[in-house]
Amino acid sequence: MSTLHFFKGHGTENDFVIVPDADGELDLTAEQVVALCDRRAGIGADGVLRVVRAAKDPAAEHLAGEAEWFMDYRNSDGSIAQMCGNGVRVFARHLVERGLAEAGELRVATRGGVKVVTAPSEGPVTVDMGVARLPGSEGIGVDVEGRVRPATNVDMGNPHAVVFVEDLAQAGLLYTAPAVSPEGAYPEGVNVEFVVRRGPGHVAMRVHERGSGETRSCGTGACAVMVAAARADGAEPAVTGEPVTYTVDVPGGRLVITERVDGHVEMTGPAVIVAEGRVDLARL
Repeated sequence: MSTLHFFKGHGTENDFVIVPDADGELDLTAEQVVALCDRRAGIGADGVLRVVRAAKDPAAEHLAGEAEWFMDYRNSDGSIAQMCGNGVRVFARHLVERGLAEAGELRVATRGGVKVVTAPSEGPVTVDMGVARLPGSEGIGVDVEGRVRPATNVDMGNPHAVVFVEDLAQAGLLYTAPAVSPEGAYPEGVNVEFVVRRGPGHVAMRVHERGSGETRSCGTGACAVMVAAARADGAEPAVTGEPVTYTVDVPGGRLVITERVDGHVEMTGPAVIVAEGRVDLARL
């Protein structure tokens, strides 16, 4: 297949090339993903969302009884990722706008499990991101301006190291992955979030996403930040019996994150499809 049909969408400016492949006939190589995501010589994106029926993809066929559609997500460096919070909102918006799913509650299969998404016909989209795990943070640190600061280890289906700073500029340029210690703590890499407080229940963040570099937003990262901030503030809904909501500002906009009493973390934010077109893969 030389000519590829695609859509372009974003969630708080975390942007994606969306590739329809309902019957699983397309085998995108890592090199093609890199070329598509190139912001100068390609379409430009933080990642690629391949839209395929779960039953038609070996990675998701075991989930076909729970969800019709599988979000095959690739980072901009061509690597495979388990989940993407902004991506799954954009994925759901695409399904609804193309008539592949009814507006309202739908289920999306991902490598991080089946996600329940509420996608109205227009407006913000909410996704149940599942339960955050805190595997333990003892000894985990992030280099901030030459000094190692303690970080909170949060697993949202993918790993995050959350570090609080006084100023987001302390994160530096984030072209390369921040140094995380001890060496080998995250053998498959880690997303690193730098966080400042804006007020009660309100934080702002910058993020280096593994495989993509600094992005304008990271949905799983915003959820990890919310959980880390809540624990630092002494809030744990499963213990107190009260849900907790934080506003999380990202460079590309704003997300609202709620941790429910059952431990599930819900994220609400925009999801917009901005373009549709065709690209000649041979020219990339």
